[in-house]
Amino acid sequence: MAERRHILFFELVGIVFIIIFGSILHFTFEWSGSQAVVGVFSAVNESVWEHLKLGFWPAIVFALIEFKYLKKSTSNFLFAKTIGTYLIPIIIMVIFYSYTAALGESILAIDILSFVIAVIVGQLVSYRLLTGKTLPYNLDMVSLVALILLGLAFVLFTFYPPQLAMFQDPITGEYGIVSH
Repeated sequence: MAERRHILFFELVGIVFIIIFGSILHFTFEWSGSQAVVGVFSAVNESVWEHLKLGFWPAIVFALIEFKYLKKSTSNFLFAKTIGTYLIPIIIMVIFYSYTAALGESILAIDILSFVIAVIVGQLVSYRLLTGKTLPYNLDMVSLVALILLGLAFVLFTFYPPQLAMFQDPITGEYGIVSH
């Protein structure tokens, strides 16, 4: 029971860490004078895609921190963190596209709330997987590949975004970092 509380403590701290770190990343590209290396991890415009990085990178950083402290006391660490990390952008997109389809416009307060909800859900699902039974098969390699692929997608699409709505800055009409 004490071990479960220890894991829960880390996941709750992770919620705060990801929300704060992700919120800061919203502004770091601009603060850096539009440095490309900073744009890899920060939102380079106001597109939906760029805002998904704000949950992904802090979740990865926190998972690396957690690994040191939780790897021996948890089940399915890499799988749990992968599922939790993937849920963040998925939930953000589901909420954003659902409410904007219904209302016809985006609302900053709802966007911020969707980020918070996504982080909470991602971390709590991760907690359930970390404290659940060990899976009968090892998904570490699949999980690692899935995280690397999403990370590479964030990097690639920062510089070479597809000409799709989710990659377009709704304010400027531009795509990715190349337009800065």
